[in-house]
Amino acid sequence: MNDIDTPLAPDALGPRLMEVFALVGPLYRRVQRKVEQTAPAEGLSVGVRAVLDLLREHGPMTVPQMGRAQALSRQFVQRMVNDATAQHLVEPTPNPAHRRSSLIELTEKGEAAITAVTEREHELLRQVGGDLTDADIAACVRVLTRMLDLFEDVDVN
Repeated sequence: MNDIDTPLAPDALGPRLMEVFALVGPLYRRVQRKVEQTAPAEGLSVGVRAVLDLLREHGPMTVPQMGRAQALSRQFVQRMVNDATAQHLVEPTPNPAHRRSSLIELTEKGEAAITAVTEREHELLRQVGGDLTDADIAACVRVLTRMLDLFEDVDVN
């Protein structure tokens, strides 16, 4: 039996992290589906929503930058940017660093759409019951960040 504050040995860590994977996959798919169900007011697919969220968080970016940040193929991100552009949620702007790769930035309509979706998500997530603490959330984020770091070099193209 391992003390709760003692780091796990690698042989024990692997199976425990697989428990996390077993939960994260279904959770991710369910949240993704819920976003699709609740986003029709803004007409956002999960992919377009991810682009808008990324641009709100980081400011204007190129398609390749967004692909790397989301661990998604450039082609998929380009399709999502095209969809968002067609809905007037984002717009290309000149990139002073690279003439051939425009910066993509949120429009006012895009900002309003991602704000509305995020507010609905926050309202939904407020319903998570239990006695979760900030330390619980910090520990979860720490574990998932470590796992993500392990697979940072995985090619998504």
